[in-house]
Amino acid sequence: MNINADYSQRVTLNHHDLPWISSPEAGVERKMLERLGGEVAKATSIVRYQPGSKFHAHTHEFGEEILVLEGVFSDETGDYPAGTYLMSPPGSSHAPFSESGCTLFVKLRHLGPEQVEREVIDTKTSPWFQGMVPGLNVMPLMRQGSGSTLVRWAPQTYFNPHRHFGGEEIFVVEGVFEDEHGRYPAGSWLRSPHMSAHQPFSKEGCTIFVKTGHLLV
Repeated sequence: MNINADYSQRVTLNHHDLPWISSPEAGVERKMLERLGGEVAKATSIVRYQPGSKFHAHTHEFGEEILVLEGVFSDETGDYPAGTYLMSPPGSSHAPFSESGCTLFVKLRHLGPEQVEREVIDTKTSPWFQGMVPGLNVMPLMRQGSGSTLVRWAPQTYFNPHRHFGGEEIFVVEGVFEDEHGRYPAGSWLRSPHMSAHQPFSKEGCTIFVKTGHLLV
């Protein structure tokens, strides 16, 4: 399966416009943002667990990142409410489930040997740090290697024009993110290729998940 798998192309979409697709496990559905491969695939998805649903035990050969958007996600290591970020390194395994139901932003099979320890961050309580311009605050997520970051924009915050070596991926968690190319409300997913340029801002304020440097082709 090949969905938005050409990393040299800019992609923008809103997952609210996509259909839910059943997974092999009853009660677990996905919206596929990008995918390269079959059931075992390098992929970025929105995943929904219906209450009481579970997924079989499996190993993440090239790792997994999860941001819990709604509800409570669980596995044998604990329960993770909305706002939790989890990074499971290459070779890790688990048997996930959700008693009450949940919705997740998930990235699969894109981590490397520099990610060796599992990371769990509660973004509701972790500290924010001042960003590069007034009105911008950042929360580092993945601490090993080329990391993922949560970025919070106060209303009427404007950033400098810049390029992304290795590309940039953005998922809009809350609010409305903008640049000269368009306006991206909550649920939007943007992937910009290596050396792409833009000048981002937010008139209304927003929170975004950002990952950079991982899209070299």
